Amino acid sequence: MPVPATKLPNVGTTIFTVMSQLAAEHKAVNLGQGFPDFPVPGRLVEALDRAMRDGHNQYPPMTGVAPLRQAIAGKALRCYGATVDADNEITVTSGATEAIFNAIHSVVRAGEEVIVLDPAYDCYEPAIDLAGARAVHVALDPLTFAVDWAKVQAAITPRTRMLMINSPHNPSGAMFSADDMRALADLLRGTDIFLLSDEVYEHIVFDGRRHESVLRWPELRERAFVISSFGKTYHCTGWKIGYAIAPPALSAEFRKVHQYNTFASFAPAQYAFAEMIRDEPEHDEQLGAFYQAKRDRFREQLLGTRLKPLPVPGGYFQLVDYSAVSDLPDHAFAKWLTVEHGVAAIPLSPFYQNPPAGQRLARLCFAKNEATLDAAIERLKQL
Repeated sequence: MPVPATKLPNVGTTIFTVMSQLAAEHKAVNLGQGFPDFPVPGRLVEALDRAMRDGHNQYPPMTGVAPLRQAIAGKALRCYGATVDADNEITVTSGATEAIFNAIHSVVRAGEEVIVLDPAYDCYEPAIDLAGARAVHVALDPLTFAVDWAKVQAAITPRTRMLMINSPHNPSGAMFSADDMRALADLLRGTDIFLLSDEVYEHIVFDGRRHESVLRWPELRERAFVISSFGKTYHCTGWKIGYAIAPPALSAEFRKVHQYNTFASFAPAQYAFAEMIRDEPEHDEQLGAFYQAKRDRFREQLLGTRLKPLPVPGGYFQLVDYSAVSDLPDHAFAKWLTVEHGVAAIPLSPFYQNPPAGQRLARLCFAKNEATLDAAIERLKQL
């Protein structure tokens, strides 16, 4: 039997799977993997059921069903003032992860480089590796997770094909400001570098902040794949429906990859999301306030423990500094916390190529019921 030579030598089982399995084995409160434990909106479930009963159970169009693409275009105009062509600029995918993979493979060629801002979500680099390209890592500030644009500029070479950004940021919750977007535009002006903007937490923003979607910035939008999904917005991460918005020429290349990757995505859910976006826009408009209440309550509870919570401008993860509790490296700390104290967290080092020396941070998800968070806090108070 032939033994395959691995195409991803640096890839093992994802840290999210590892920690969720460990949490299940030790009956720990799972604040690791980022999924809500509260219900999907009832209207969305009813719309899904109705779509299936109405017969929307066969292959949908490769680009996504027309009502959903039209609803996404309407949302882009409502939220960001962006006029998007539903037929030629929007492609529905099987989650944002597929959209990220497709975007990279549609324009990045073997031997080229993609700039990634560390810490970064773990699906980015494997997709780059499979394209035969090289990820060039530029570290964010280890305390604030802000971008040093001079460092990004220094990382650009004649082989740079793409720059990947993520705001609100996973794992830190940091967000790009308007000044960041202007700096980004200055950086890319006059280059042939494409931009991939991962915006899956676009509606989970706090304290009156504005999400600076690339769709707000015409100069950036003309070279960008803007990627989002519905799992985070509608509390249904298992439905795996996402989308990419890109100019027609980029969308055409994107669709070539999508066509032979998944071809199409779960049809009934597409109709359900179309109905939800069209008929209940207040859901995404109120999502920031919904999660801000959870963030504030969880942060206040954490102040009664020896864990130090960092600021969270957006997203639904809380970073905590555990240096007052332990000197263990973050992998070992996360395992110890799960096994010995019954709370699962995610270490930060898997999000880096080269983690900062001495960093003692872990990620906790607060997209949970109050009872779940209360149970976790009771255990964390024992640290």
